[in-house]
Amino acid sequence: MTELIHVLIADDHTILRSGLRLLFEAESDIEVVGEAHNGREAVAMAAELHPQVILMDIAMPDMDGLEATRQIKARWPEINILVLTMHRSDEYFFEMLKAGASGYILKAADTDELITAVRATARGEVFLYPNMAKKLLAGYLSFVEDKKEQEAGLSARERETLHLLAEGYSNKEIAEKLVVSVSTVHTHRSNLMHKLGLSTNRELIQYARKHGLTSGS
Repeated sequence: MTELIHVLIADDHTILRSGLRLLFEAESDIEVVGEAHNGREAVAMAAELHPQVILMDIAMPDMDGLEATRQIKARWPEINILVLTMHRSDEYFFEMLKAGASGYILKAADTDELITAVRATARGEVFLYPNMAKKLLAGYLSFVEDKKEQEAGLSARERETLHLLAEGYSNKEIAEKLVVSVSTVHTHRSNLMHKLGLSTNRELIQYARKHGLTSGS
């Protein structure tokens, strides 16, 4: 016999909760054990019902889904939170993941995708709506690049040199702006290439533009 997935629905819209209940009742392996219309109720019902999955909205009265997720994961880390929201904002997405959510799916998703997300979350897997997965990857890659730059330990003068190179200034012009010798500019440029693992001026300029170090970025 298939073990039932106990789901708690937390959303302040009664019609949506009713629709979700009907959807899940048609599945032989999913059982809705409760409905909460705000985050505070979700926390209380998590303590009482201990569901495997909480389908959590973000914007709710009294206590929002973000705070409810923080409290639930702090007290019962084994409960899996699947965010079901209309919000496409990066801010909400990353904040919910930081709070401990295991998945993030939009209310605009297909019903089959939502059911798949519930089952995946119940297994302890991470489920991200495709567009959100792209945002997470982009955020991770940005973090890696920022960390790379931090670990490179660029000095303030090296950053200035990189900025001016990206703006199209020649070594002589950079030397005049920074009030240093041309040979010093050459040294800064060599240090930049070494620290950032680059080999040409073009790569330096591309790096600077990618990281917003030019006025046109």
